[in-house]
Amino acid sequence: MEIPDLVQQELGDEEIRGGVNLGDEDAACFTPTRTLVYRGEGLLSDEKVTSYPHDFGRLTVSEGRRKTKFSLIYTGEKLELSVPGSRGDAVLERLLEGKLTVSGGIAADESIAGVFRFSELTLVVTDRQLLKHIGNVTWDADHEAFSFDDVTGLEFEEGSVATTVVLSFNNRPERIKAPSEQAPMVRETLEQALFAYHEVSSLADLNAAVGADPEESADDAGNGLGLESGIDPLVSNDEEGDDGSTRGAASADTQAATASTSEQGPTAEATAGTESSDSAGIETESVEPDATGDSDIADLEAQVAELTAAVEAQNEQLQKQERTIKQLIKELRQGR
Repeated sequence: MEIPDLVQQELGDEEIRGGVNLGDEDAACFTPTRTLVYRGEGLLSDEKVTSYPHDFGRLTVSEGRRKTKFSLIYTGEKLELSVPGSRGDAVLERLLEGKLTVSGGIAADESIAGVFRFSELTLVVTDRQLLKHIGNVTWDADHEAFSFDDVTGLEFEEGSVATTVVLSFNNRPERIKAPSEQAPMVRETLEQALFAYHEVSSLADLNAAVGADPEESADDAGNGLGLESGIDPLVSNDEEGDDGSTRGAASADTQAATASTSEQGPTAEATAGTESSDSAGIETESVEPDATGDSDIADLEAQVAELTAAVEAQNEQLQKQERTIKQLIKELRQGR
């Protein structure tokens, strides 16, 4: 696109980063800080350039049959820009890119891969993050940002009228519903941006690269009250632990004691027999039922009994109410 001379004069030290042809001689030129809209000379007007700074506080979009109107709201004024409907998406993308760059929402070298509007939801996909805005305005300061560094999964749930994008960040899913006619473009844009960022070539490879470590997931699953949680069972038939150290050492001590008893003769055997009896007594005590556990079980049984009685009483009350209602209906019918 050729840059009009009048726009060149308005640029100053800035450079044009992009442009959108608005039909005939009209054009929108985008610098890092503002949008310059050129209107060519017509029968009733001279050529002119209007500047729209990118530090607006709020942006609204109104789509008509032939025109798309942008309202840029600043602290002390409101500027409006109308473009052909077929150019609306391209202009919106550039306006948001300028706004986010000026406000620090994206880095200076960060580029926007796509902008999507679904009713009151606006999505901005860049080459390194997803930004989401919900509200009756298209964009303001009240938006969320999700870094591609934190992505832990991506999947798509296709429906008859919409496709749900499930994009997980730190294992927390963000569910986004895209209308069926726009869903393919949303999917393509997200996949291309994420594939490039994580250096993969398919959805399966992406999920494998960013998904949770299976070993870590198994460890997390064992953090409950299972046997892997660090709580040893009161009684075990195993002769050695997971690493074979504790019970293995006990077995070795038993064998050594047996050998020593055999060498020392009857006196040693009697002594060893006494020690064995004491030891057996200790082991017997260690497996006695826990009185505290019995008390807890008794308390639970009492609570269950109370709840059962309460439910039965409620059922009886409901049955009485049902009989009363039926009698009332019967009497009403007889009185007609």
